[in-house]
Amino acid sequence: VQVVLPNDANPLGYILGGTVMHLIDIAGAIASYRHTRQRVVTAAVDGLQFLHPIKVGDLIILNARVTATFRTSLEVEVRVMSETSLTGERTLTSHAYLTFVAIDADGRRVEIPDLVLESDEERARAAEAEARRQQ
Repeated sequence: VQVVLPNDANPLGYILGGTVMHLIDIAGAIASYRHTRQRVVTAAVDGLQFLHPIKVGDLIILNARVTATFRTSLEVEVRVMSETSLTGERTLTSHAYLTFVAIDADGRRVEIPDLVLESDEERARAAEAEARRQQ
């Protein structure tokens, strides 16, 4: 969670798209690192959409979760919400899937732990991730 400040915004008073992309990448990397406990690098961003603007003074809330793991890579879903400071109203503003690859100190790929899928929802997300990977 972070407040949108004037230095994050365009002349219209809305957060810059590049700033949102940067925050999405960081949130995704943190989720990847916490799962793998390895160095990770961004390999792809799939389907990033800006659905609603976020105004200066509002909060930007990022939620990242690992949706699937493969041998050396994993997919992370990042959802971005805005929260109006005075009312607490939340709106989905962006959504993206990112692929990260785990590497060692020499930049070589390393195997990562499997994701434990405990619910039907988690299994469905993993199947959807596999379909995106095939595309």
